[in-house]
Amino acid sequence: MNNKESRKINLYGASGHAKVILDIIASTGDVEVAYFFDDDESITSLLGHEVLSPSDHQDQLNQYPLIISVGSNSVRKQLVNRLESNLFSKALIHSSAQVSEAIAIKEGSVVMPLAVINTSSIVGKHCIINSGAVVEHDCELGDFVHISPNATICGGVQIGKGTHIGAGAILIPNISIGENCVVGAGTVVINDLPNHTKAVGNPARPIQ
Repeated sequence: MNNKESRKINLYGASGHAKVILDIIASTGDVEVAYFFDDDESITSLLGHEVLSPSDHQDQLNQYPLIISVGSNSVRKQLVNRLESNLFSKALIHSSAQVSEAIAIKEGSVVMPLAVINTSSIVGKHCIINSGAVVEHDCELGDFVHISPNATICGGVQIGKGTHIGAGAILIPNISIGENCVVGAGTVVINDLPNHTKAVGNPARPIQ
């Protein structure tokens, strides 16, 4: 792309998650970071990028579309609600990810290296599909969902808003996971889970 100005974005959050988003941006070749922001004023740089205080740099904050570069679903949602007047960037997808052209992936979402999203799936706003995760055909992920590294979401699975699927977890086909659930690392989910459930084990069992 010759006009890189049209692909400048801002990142909000100078965390470890932001470092991986920088890798996504580097892999695309047609996106660059305009400004970095973080509420923690003690953080002044990240991997060579200056980090600005949003309260002191409102003009720059509003200048380009945003990606919320924070791993926590709840914090990402809080920031989106606080910054709702801002324009959010279209999804960022690492060049090594295998993503079907026949999917819908909404604003603010990020897809990490070697992730797979197969045909007819829908990924909501401000989601994270982490490294090596697989989202099979006909899945639907609500807003602010985080699929951790190497998790496998089999075909036809529905995942509610704000849910976190742990590393290496497996969700069998055609089940439904409610909103704001937590599925532990390595958990094998074979039945539906209601809203606000925390589940671990093989097969998955709810915990307090």
